Amino acid sequence: MGTFVWVIGAALLLSVGVTVNACPPSDRAALLAFKAGLHEPYLGIFKSWTGNDCCNKWYGVTCDPTTKRVADINLRGESEDLVFQKAHRTGYMTGTISPAICKLARLSSVIIADWKGISGTIPPCISSLSFLRILDLIGNQISGEIPSDIGKLRHLTVLNVADNKLTGRIPRSLADLSSLKHLDLRNNLISGTIPRNIGKLRMLSRALLSGNRIYGPIPETISYIYRLSDLDLSLNRFSGQIPDSLGKMAVLGTLNLDGNMLSGKLPATLLNSRISILNLSRNAIEGSIPDVFGPRSYFMILDLSYNKLKGSIPKSISSASFIGHLDVSHNHLCGQIPAATWFEHLEASSFSYNDCLCGKPLKACL
Repeated sequence: MGTFVWVIGAALLLSVGVTVNACPPSDRAALLAFKAGLHEPYLGIFKSWTGNDCCNKWYGVTCDPTTKRVADINLRGESEDLVFQKAHRTGYMTGTISPAICKLARLSSVIIADWKGISGTIPPCISSLSFLRILDLIGNQISGEIPSDIGKLRHLTVLNVADNKLTGRIPRSLADLSSLKHLDLRNNLISGTIPRNIGKLRMLSRALLSGNRIYGPIPETISYIYRLSDLDLSLNRFSGQIPDSLGKMAVLGTLNLDGNMLSGKLPATLLNSRISILNLSRNAIEGSIPDVFGPRSYFMILDLSYNKLKGSIPKSISSASFIGHLDVSHNHLCGQIPAATWFEHLEASSFSYNDCLCGKPLKACL
């Protein structure tokens, strides 16, 4: 009898241990419902999603070691993983992201990237995942709008929805993402204006919004984001003047505003700042190039082409520390090109299609 009781007790302990070490049935059910909305015909990555324990070798799923709750979904269609190497191809997946994903209440990261064929919308309930730090859906066919209450995700550090078919406006609540460091909305169909409260994103270091249909002025409040090092607003429909305050930002190193409808004068602050990549091409900027270059002026790229600039190239440009690539073509500039050691590697095309520029590398001045 004693042996029988001991065996029953041991069996109970074993079953309790299995339960504790496995993911909760609710998380497993949510993952299977999420899987049911997707179709991946070539790699078979979901073949590992079997058994009762979704924490045990389910491809792309990671659990918290203490709670055994699902913490990360990491599914990338372009990967160096052995599964991809054996198949000699990148991934292709169709279907939609099921709202069942929102039942995984302890999710810290959701990466469903570069599958090319995933469509549908971003489930609005994604804003309820209060532990979420990374949302990366780049490289799919996702449409609809960014959830209006996305700002509830106070721990979110990365929001990457680039290369999709998203429409609508940038939600005003986005400025409530107080932990956000990386924002990538490139190559969508997003319209409307940039919310004026965007300056609240004090932790933001990269804001990439190119290739959309965003219009209106560039809000001066962007300059309040003192950690911002990379700002890309190119290939949109921005108009009005470039705020002077952008050139006064402490760590801004890359500023791409090309391919918009910006007008007014070129702010002098941009030419004597910490910016090393400055692309203002294909706008309607007018007036002269400010004569303010100095030792602080260090440009890997300075592109002012396809604007309405007049006057001469300022002589102070010779005192810049370095200019790797300069393009002032397709303007209305005139006069002698100043001599500078780093001008010697530039081609004539960098100065062509102006009114009357002369001197190296163009024809000699008369």
